[in-house]
Amino acid sequence: MEIVHESAFRGRFTRADRAEGIWPRLPFEVPPGCPAVEVELAADDPDAVLDLGCEGAAGWRGWSGGARRRFAITPGAATPGYLPGEPEPGCWHVVVGLHRVPESGVDYTVTVRTGGSPRVEEGRAAPPVPDRPPRRELPAAGGLRWVAADFHAHTLHSDGELTVPELAALAVRSGLDALAVTDHNTVAHHAELAEVGRRYGIALVPGQEVTTEYGHANAFGDIGWVDFREPAARWVSTVAERGGLLSVNHPLSADCAWRHPLPVRPPLAEVWHSSWLSPSWGGPVAWWQAWGTGTTPVGGSDWHRDDGSTRLGEPTTWVAVDSAVDLAAGGPDLAAAVLDGLRAGRTAVSAGRDAPVLLPVGGELVAVGAAGALVVGDGLRLPVHSDRDTISVAGSGPGAGGQVLCAHDGRVFALAGASR
Repeated sequence: MEIVHESAFRGRFTRADRAEGIWPRLPFEVPPGCPAVEVELAADDPDAVLDLGCEGAAGWRGWSGGARRRFAITPGAATPGYLPGEPEPGCWHVVVGLHRVPESGVDYTVTVRTGGSPRVEEGRAAPPVPDRPPRRELPAAGGLRWVAADFHAHTLHSDGELTVPELAALAVRSGLDALAVTDHNTVAHHAELAEVGRRYGIALVPGQEVTTEYGHANAFGDIGWVDFREPAARWVSTVAERGGLLSVNHPLSADCAWRHPLPVRPPLAEVWHSSWLSPSWGGPVAWWQAWGTGTTPVGGSDWHRDDGSTRLGEPTTWVAVDSAVDLAAGGPDLAAAVLDGLRAGRTAVSAGRDAPVLLPVGGELVAVGAAGALVVGDGLRLPVHSDRDTISVAGSGPGAGGQVLCAHDGRVFALAGASR
């Protein structure tokens, strides 16, 4: 007979609780030999937004934010967003995020069950490998080639609607060579990326979106979980110490704009995000210029679901990688080459895969598909004469990159990173 021990936490979260601490921890004991942990959260107010996560006795086990109200962890499987494995004995914690608490407060019940055989969501069948559109061949410096990437997307491991294989198939159909999978406050998806990337012939870059109400940041690399509850300055040092790369996400995006103080700037910034709805709005470029165009720009669609609000690969980040890497094979080798390109600052960002682009190539800039446009920035204001125009920046600024391709009326077409 299976023995299940059930306990419950009941109470009322108020705004005073939220002012004291956004992430309260509810402790429970896991006995030796426990085969499973199951947690459910219930709240009585539809206007409340309570997040849900779990910290095991040996470390972080996962996060579902506001996307789920239940999770289960067993030795061989777990709810998406959580790490499977033997539930180690000791003191565990349910972590609740007080994201939105009504003025009157919210009653809650958290039920914890240890033991038994809880239901774990079954994975869906992986889709077939789709046909890929022809790659866009762009001019690059010797020994390098440009690959099309999107550095911000979500799966069922957080609040996205697709599995990792389903997202990989969509990325291939969209003509991408690389995609960073950046689920919120978890690394549960990392275990799937290498195999799925090889199967679909795409680089699935390990990522996580370190998510708080004062700003989000993407941490790239298979570097382990980054504690979002720590000050943002600690994110920067932790990611750097582990050999990863940190990017400030959507710095001007509504209620999740970047408001964390930082003593040191991260190496990357998501200057172009899908929330940049009009190319005539100069805010993102103004932010990048004020922050410092030496910061490598990247773009991200922040794809969650196929509802028309975003399209994978819009914007597209172009990364110059070692031309010896096999693009068709995809997988970890290409993902590593993409991270190397980011580290070197070899990026350009365009509105989409087939849109006008401004490429730093050696000590020059090459504008493609942008006849009649202007290259501006760092004191430059240079015309683009043809659809494939090489523009010398010698003597006009610090070098190729850190520039903006725009129309004469100020509409932004593309960004060029400044290689380090």
